[in-house]
Amino acid sequence: MRGCDKIRLTFAAACLVLPLVALADEFVVTDMRVEGLQRISEGTVFNYLPVNIGDTVDDIRIQESIRALYLQGLFDDIEIRRDGSTLIIAVHERPSIESFQIDGNKDIKTEDLTGSLRDVGLAKGRTFDPSILENVQKALREQYYDRGKYAVKVESYVQERPNNTVRVGFNIVEGDRAKIRQVNVVGNDTFSEKEIRENFELDTANWLSWFRQDDRYSKEALEGDLETLRSFYMDRGYADFRVDSTQVAISPNKKDMFVTVGVHEGDLYTISEVKLVGDMVVPETQLRAMVLARPGSIFNQALLTQSTELMSFRLGEQGYANAEIEPVPELNYETREAVVTFYVDPKSRVYVRRINFKGVDQVDDEVLRREMRQMESTYLSNRLVERSKVRLQRLPYIESVETKNVPVAGSPDMVDVDFQLEYRMPGQFSGGVGYSESQSVMLNGSIVHTNFLGTGNRVSLELHSGRFQKLYSLLHTDPARTIDGVRRTVSVNYRDITQFTSSASDFSTTSAGATIDYGYPLSEFQSVSFGLNYKHAELLASTRSTQQAQDWVLNNGDPFIETVGNGGVFFGSEFDAVEMITGWSFDSRNRALFADRGTSQQVFVGVTIPGSEVEYYTLRYNFTKYFPLSRRWTLAYNLETAFGQALGDTTAIPPYIQFYGGGPNSVRGFKESYLGPRDSFGNPYGGNAMFASQLELILPMPKKFTSQARASLFYDLGNVFNTGEVQFTDKLGSPVEYKPDVDELRASVGIGVQWLSPMGLFRFSYAFPLNEHEGNDRYYKDELERFQFSIGQAF
Repeated sequence: MRGCDKIRLTFAAACLVLPLVALADEFVVTDMRVEGLQRISEGTVFNYLPVNIGDTVDDIRIQESIRALYLQGLFDDIEIRRDGSTLIIAVHERPSIESFQIDGNKDIKTEDLTGSLRDVGLAKGRTFDPSILENVQKALREQYYDRGKYAVKVESYVQERPNNTVRVGFNIVEGDRAKIRQVNVVGNDTFSEKEIRENFELDTANWLSWFRQDDRYSKEALEGDLETLRSFYMDRGYADFRVDSTQVAISPNKKDMFVTVGVHEGDLYTISEVKLVGDMVVPETQLRAMVLARPGSIFNQALLTQSTELMSFRLGEQGYANAEIEPVPELNYETREAVVTFYVDPKSRVYVRRINFKGVDQVDDEVLRREMRQMESTYLSNRLVERSKVRLQRLPYIESVETKNVPVAGSPDMVDVDFQLEYRMPGQFSGGVGYSESQSVMLNGSIVHTNFLGTGNRVSLELHSGRFQKLYSLLHTDPARTIDGVRRTVSVNYRDITQFTSSASDFSTTSAGATIDYGYPLSEFQSVSFGLNYKHAELLASTRSTQQAQDWVLNNGDPFIETVGNGGVFFGSEFDAVEMITGWSFDSRNRALFADRGTSQQVFVGVTIPGSEVEYYTLRYNFTKYFPLSRRWTLAYNLETAFGQALGDTTAIPPYIQFYGGGPNSVRGFKESYLGPRDSFGNPYGGNAMFASQLELILPMPKKFTSQARASLFYDLGNVFNTGEVQFTDKLGSPVEYKPDVDELRASVGIGVQWLSPMGLFRFSYAFPLNEHEGNDRYYKDELERFQFSIGQAF
């Protein structure tokens, strides 16, 4: 070769075993140069080129070089020339993809379609290969076929853009989803087609199809229905059941689908024997106790599956997280009996290397770790991980918790346990300024923070100031004062109140107090508490006050009488009291707020110490239990009872300790605080005995709202009573009693909604009272309030 000889081969020519003509003599390459590059670097070309400086090249090496470069998919044309001993590689780059444009898609999001394009090699910034467009269109059509849209049309186009780039676009005409016109099951003799198809997702058109969309065909739904069909038979003893054929036909216009499933029912089998085979790392008796299928019972695949899950969970408690348990039935076709063998392979015990908390940085690591029951450097226990998850979920500032076991690379018997946390607003804040003729200027504000400075401590500050009510309180709770989990609560308060409730008669009370309380854990679910509450109070009534108020201040504490200049007389009582409070609690709920599993019980006993100027005791019992009816439906029952009684010379428990009923917290539909005894002015006085229960059917909610809102149907029952400590009169002034009586319990039904907002827990209810008292000339009627709304503290 002399001068500049060309050696040009297309990829097709390069694939020939021998060239038709000898293209060049052998020569030693002393230099190489690449021409035609725009985006691709020379280094990339040299990296793929199987020739280096100093190599001797001939026709075969040239063919290999062209083939190697072409296979990278970067070039449309490749030409190799020789200029003396310099090898020149001239290329024409393929364009890169600048952007995508997808039009016409409604049923499938653009992001989902773009993901499928990436899977077949079409992505922004990649080199464009026109040959893959057909594959891309096919992939897009397959996605719509899976959704039953067989009439879909996909067309592609390519627009050239500057700098050797292109824009790739797709126009989609989705068409209608094919509807199921007929579903036939062939070969069923024992069960009717109606029974078999009862739980099918696919169905022919019916009056609810517009809502349920169950007459729309999809491949996933058909596969799910075939599995449902297998389960239907195998859960009823037909261990050799099989699906022989599945035929899906589509009409010429691609709008109607016809599905035919051929089945072989087989025979009804009973279980003759159950065996456990393998390495029993836990006592075999424990595993056998978890086998739900018994010899002599009808074969049931669902029971075998549940037995497998129970045994797997038991092995997981001991650290065998990768255990494999497989139930294998051996069928005797003559006797129609099945021997079921559970093959148990525990694998290696898995240990926890590290526990990680992800998703939150507002909480100290120590606060989260003290909730852990699964420890690092110990074997992995699914029970302890689940318990740790529940404890985290019950923290008021944690919205949700998900766990994941991440294998440690190079260590098959070790994992990292990741807790993915979602943070919730840790507090509630409110404040306001108002004015009314009765209250004058009113100021109010409150703050509750359950994760103060990231410590997990609860701090509450409340300030209210008005003409008839002044309230100042401060509370601090450290849920883990000691390493053993001892809780401490300290609070101080000052109250100057004219009315105990918004509807009660005037009865001035000024009090100041302080409380200290310690809680001691007894077990994972139980704890006891001990505390002291000191209160200094001054109660004041007048000749215009109710008879009940006058009687109490004149007969309890250190009574006094004052006369003012206009001839008015005031009756008062001043006293100090120290109350010892002890309690017991049991709590196995899966969440502190919006729980749907578990039980909560609380018992509190308060009694004043000897020497207090007013002596009494109080008892409270709260009970809450959730009964799962299914995966989405839950029945909840809540019970609250309370009783108080005076001791020694005290005639009745102080008025500010009386219990009230009616309203959002007790019996909805009845006006708040109006149930029970009425004073001589007809206003609620409260009672020393209270009973309130709420039975609720919790309605299913979308998963993303389950930790923020709840709706329920309810049945409420309750009332407030007085055992005779306080004397009451009716409208005519005759004595009347409010002693506990089952016939006097008030009931209501309705619907309630709760929503957790940054301002607190909003509660709405609409109720229908069932047995309200209409009242007459002598007795007061029940005050009703069908729609009720309240804002309360959620933590």
